[in-house]
Amino acid sequence: MRKRSRRVRAVLVAVAAVMLGAAGCDGAGPAAPEGTKHAARPPVWDRSPESIAAVGDSITRGFDACAVLSDCPEVSWATGGDARVDSLAVRLLGVPGAAERSWNYAVTGARMADLPGQMEQAARRGPQLVTVMAGANDACRSSASAMTPVAAFRADFERAMRTLRTALPRTQVYVASVPNLKRLWSEGRTNPLGKQVWKLGICPSMLADADDLTGSAMVRRDSVQQRVVAYNAVLKDVCARDRRCRFDGNAVYDYRFGTDQLSHWDWFHPSTDGQARLAEIAYGRITARQP
Repeated sequence: MRKRSRRVRAVLVAVAAVMLGAAGCDGAGPAAPEGTKHAARPPVWDRSPESIAAVGDSITRGFDACAVLSDCPEVSWATGGDARVDSLAVRLLGVPGAAERSWNYAVTGARMADLPGQMEQAARRGPQLVTVMAGANDACRSSASAMTPVAAFRADFERAMRTLRTALPRTQVYVASVPNLKRLWSEGRTNPLGKQVWKLGICPSMLADADDLTGSAMVRRDSVQQRVVAYNAVLKDVCARDRRCRFDGNAVYDYRFGTDQLSHWDWFHPSTDGQARLAEIAYGRITARQP
């Protein structure tokens, strides 16, 4: 009888163990003592960073937005203080914060090969967010054959990200897509003044002989456009491998810049209104709950 009782108890213990194990499979686990709270894991993406550094090219410098062939960083979509733009920095940090805790290291004419150096400069400030808008000048070369190869573009962007990560492993990165250069040509070619400015050397691979609609000219422009698409695919891919990086989902590329959003000096770079639209796009992507 005793042996039978021991066997029954053993079976009951085994059954209880199985039941408890099954109960734990749903992730609930044992109840926490009353009055205590589980420690919340901090989110990977902070939607309200407290400092910003911008890297990139002429677009982030506000080139041709205020005067012909001149930078105008005060209207930069990323860090500018002009109220008409309501820049990303102003939206996230407020006017005083934008003046004190945002920095613009973009350089007019910069290509992706220049980005690692800009990242190194930006990292010295220790920003919580770095914005990237680069790649247009890799397509805007003297000719289509002179464009940066896609493999080199990828290697340069990866090197820039490594440069930042070596110094700042937790800093967030927002990457804007390269604009649709062919659409900018299509919009700007209707303006005689703009076409005269284009002859000074603005994006000749796309804008040279702006009124030439022959097959060879269109093939040239299409090759530039295809290269921009390839660059954006690289930006998306490299960014996706970094859990603290957000690509804009081609929002800048897809944005239909009209004449109001283009510089009335060169009809190619964003105007003050165009800069405001870029700020709006960036703010929406950065503050979204999901990328």
